[in-house]
Amino acid sequence: MANPTHRHSRSRRDKRRANWKIEPLNTVLCPECQEPKLSHRICPHCGSYRGKKIIGIVEKESV
Repeated sequence: MANPTHRHSRSRRDKRRANWKIEPLNTVLCPECQEPKLSHRICPHCGSYRGKKIIGIVEKESV
């Protein structure tokens, strides 16, 4: 059985965990409405993708 025979120090443990970090999302500006959106996704604001209108977005009414 492969069990550790010696305890790893805190430093060695933390060096291993140093790469567990969250990377920021890759956002780009929509060429149609200039709103930030995730790359390679339909724009949630105007509903376009690669210059074509894919879905119609219903405008929210302010109550």
